[in-house]
Amino acid sequence: MGFAVDYVVRLVLSRDKAAFMRQNLVDLLIVVVPILRPLRLLRLITVLKVLNRRAELRLSNRVAVYALGASTLLVFVAALAVLDAERKSHSANITSFGDALWWALATVSTTGYGDRYPVTETGRLIAAGLMVSGIALVAVVTASFANWLLSHLSSIERAEQMETRRDLERVLAELQQVRQRLAEMELHQPGAAKDP
Repeated sequence: MGFAVDYVVRLVLSRDKAAFMRQNLVDLLIVVVPILRPLRLLRLITVLKVLNRRAELRLSNRVAVYALGASTLLVFVAALAVLDAERKSHSANITSFGDALWWALATVSTTGYGDRYPVTETGRLIAAGLMVSGIALVAVVTASFANWLLSHLSSIERAEQMETRRDLERVLAELQQVRQRLAEMELHQPGAAKDP
């Protein structure tokens, strides 16, 4: 009963009743044929799609924040670890925190200038871990950016499609008006053939 009342209220409030009925055929069927009431659950699919889109956007924002925080922490910890490992070696060229930080940034960004490099086995092991982490970080950032870009482009495309659809409906309405006017002009012309 409540579903029928909801449908009637939405129908009364709609501007174009025929269009409303065409767009909500499933709802009309549910009101007319009560055995189809379980089909109301189909409306939940639309709601779930909207919620899923919002959750994806929030998740991608969180991934970006977490990736930035993790990479900052990773660079800082790797710089401290390599400095601790290298400072004991006589042939080390990473001897200050500034050198270690520069090396860590160059390594995690997969640039690797070669001006600073670890010479101890522990330092090289830290370097290997930082290189793998840097590649993973670049992959996560790239994937997050690609996801954001595709989502943004998709929303722009949907908006353009809706605008195109509205323009097409306007053009079709104008064309219908022109056809009606032409038909009226033909009827009012002297000597026009009239159908019986």
